[in-house]
Amino acid sequence: MDKVVENIKKIKAQIAPYNLTIVAVTKYFDENQIIKYYNLGFRDFGENRVKDALSKMQKLPDEIKINSRFHLIGHLQKNKVKLAVGNFDLIQSVDSLELAQAISKEAQKKGIVQNILLQINNAREVQKSGFSPENIKLQFKDIISLDAIKVLGVMNMAPLDCSDEKLHELFKNIKQINDDLQFEFGVELKQISMGMSRDYKIALEEGATIIRLGRILFE
Repeated sequence: MDKVVENIKKIKAQIAPYNLTIVAVTKYFDENQIIKYYNLGFRDFGENRVKDALSKMQKLPDEIKINSRFHLIGHLQKNKVKLAVGNFDLIQSVDSLELAQAISKEAQKKGIVQNILLQINNAREVQKSGFSPENIKLQFKDIISLDAIKVLGVMNMAPLDCSDEKLHELFKNIKQINDDLQFEFGVELKQISMGMSRDYKIALEEGATIIRLGRILFE
């Protein structure tokens, strides 16, 4: 654990100049690891699968449940919307108008407003979901008109095999898309979730406000 603590100190020193949130990605770990990282000062935790996440959450002490924020960062299937809405502080992976509509409908039923991010697939990877840069602008008006969701910003997952130069280009483009949406539609989008263990430093340079760290925290 001493090595982990030292690693976390180094990462926190690197991000100190930036005003951002670190989401500790705990998808491969059980609730005991969430407790350990809570005790090390983390308050934001990211999970890929709805049912796995809810199972872990139920086993956490009340203090951690109350004082932590849980992020859904994996693909959300429409048949899991009912379980996800209201149980995650932020659903980061909203990748279509239809999914946004389903989330809004469920949130209305529960009498809440669900915070979301819109996933942008600007690398146009066929194996990944997400809005294209063109479609997000065409559909954004319909999304923000939905009653029971609040769009806080955008999210991106960069390809695994990118050069640093390409990562800079993709992340810069995500920031530009977020800025364009704010300007064109007169809304405030404060959050840009991009950057993971292998590329978070580049994401920081290009304007990330949320980074999602897994492996690098647990080494």
